[in-house]
Amino acid sequence: MADDRLIVAMDVPNAVAGLDLAQKLGDSVNFYKIGLGMLTGGGLALANELKQEQGKRIFLDMKLFDISATVEAAVRGLAQYDLDFLTVHGDPHVVRAAKEGAAGSSLKILAVTILTSLDRADLDDCLIQQGEVGDLVLDRAGRALVAGADGVIASPHEAAAIRALPEATDRLIVTPGVRPAGAASGDQKRVATPANAIANGVDHIVVGRPIWRADDPKLAAEAILAEMKNP
Repeated sequence: MADDRLIVAMDVPNAVAGLDLAQKLGDSVNFYKIGLGMLTGGGLALANELKQEQGKRIFLDMKLFDISATVEAAVRGLAQYDLDFLTVHGDPHVVRAAKEGAAGSSLKILAVTILTSLDRADLDDCLIQQGEVGDLVLDRAGRALVAGADGVIASPHEAAAIRALPEATDRLIVTPGVRPAGAASGDQKRVATPANAIANGVDHIVVGRPIWRADDPKLAAEAILAEMKNP
């Protein structure tokens, strides 16, 4: 049985490449993330095939943000695909609308706090309030959880502090920005190893390029799984 704590990001060009990656990974991986980059390349069809035909779990990473009525309608439409996780921005009105749209389904709504590709200089460019990134993430996470989010997306650096929040009891922490020991950070600025992330209290780690760019993706995934078991 594959360890569902590892979610492989299918940041590949289209559904055909996604199916090829899933075939290479086989039974070693049971959970996949499909994001915006795949949307026009058959992402929803891929999600449906992996879920319905192969029994995989699916994390749809859409990071929805809009007025409440639009978010609710979008989530209601996506919920019919019987997916597992869906991301929305962590603003409380967005989270509440997403939960309304997901009502009656098993879809978990995960709130994005601050993207792991951003640092303080990026937040300044976006006119985000002053303060340490970790403090802002903690505040946004708490507000999203109070609004009803099933969990949050956060970097491994903030995971332990989020896990300590009273609001985080029995909620999920899903962590991108995870790189195996010795791997390049790429465009991620707040990263940690799989072992570090698990030790910090995360439930799932998301890994993309270190797996799908590897000469042997299955071997790369199995190495990460081994790292996770020795936090």
